[in-house]
Amino acid sequence: MTTAREANKAAFEANKLAKWLRRATGQAIADFNMIEDGDKVMVCLSGGKDSFGLLDVLLYLKEHAPIRFEVVAVNLDQKQPGFPAEVLPNYLSGLGIPFRIEEQDTYSIVKRVVPEGKTTCSLCSRLRRGILYRVATELGATKIALGHHRDDILETLFLNMFFGGKMKAMSPKLVTDDGRHVVIRPLAYVRERDLEVWAKLRAFPIIPCNLCGSQPNMQRSQVKQMLRDWDKRFPGRVETLFRSLANVVPSHLMDRRLHDFAGLRATGVPDPDGDTAFDAEEFVAPRATVISWPT
Repeated sequence: MTTAREANKAAFEANKLAKWLRRATGQAIADFNMIEDGDKVMVCLSGGKDSFGLLDVLLYLKEHAPIRFEVVAVNLDQKQPGFPAEVLPNYLSGLGIPFRIEEQDTYSIVKRVVPEGKTTCSLCSRLRRGILYRVATELGATKIALGHHRDDILETLFLNMFFGGKMKAMSPKLVTDDGRHVVIRPLAYVRERDLEVWAKLRAFPIIPCNLCGSQPNMQRSQVKQMLRDWDKRFPGRVETLFRSLANVVPSHLMDRRLHDFAGLRATGVPDPDGDTAFDAEEFVAPRATVISWPT
């Protein structure tokens, strides 16, 4: 039986987490100018904890932010077997916000084209992306908001390094390949574990994915576990890794497109990014706008 003291403590922790999520999301929006006055933000709602959390926080910020913007929720019903089609319409109707359920049978396409045992994510993502871009145009949305969080960004960085041979993560804000839309990731500073807790506190009606969510031994899952192990064994390491994404020194990497190695000449002018060459490396905490997580 829960005591009054335990209930008060739980309420305090829930309020603390709510403030943190809103602050971190608001900071990311401000740092990258994700949402501007008059924007119509299309929140892509998959039915997972991340997109539910994103919608929840953006609806709060819509009422309290110093700028005016609209929010419309969009779900792509991919016709997965057993998908509870009534869950999201009921939830969104209860919120009293504008929404659209787009029905497209991409599930059958993916299952027909992708051989059994192969990863479905790539094809599924391409199909979903094209449909959502079209819907954004039809709705007149000026921004497309996705629920990717800090962990997604770091996992993508390592996936690209391990399997793609390049240093590339997820951009917090980008223009789509057709040049017609701006995609934003307002949860860029938010930890996945905080979203997990928030989903339970808010009792979001989570809908599991029967495509990618059911595939074992995926490379992303392995990288996720690696980062979680690091975080457990070396607290603070993951935060430092994330800050490094905002403190890039091209002259100390090897991309000739980003730095003119061939044209380098001694000028006699001190360079703050210059290499001391023979001295021992000293690691200094980078100056970044990423805010600290609460303990």
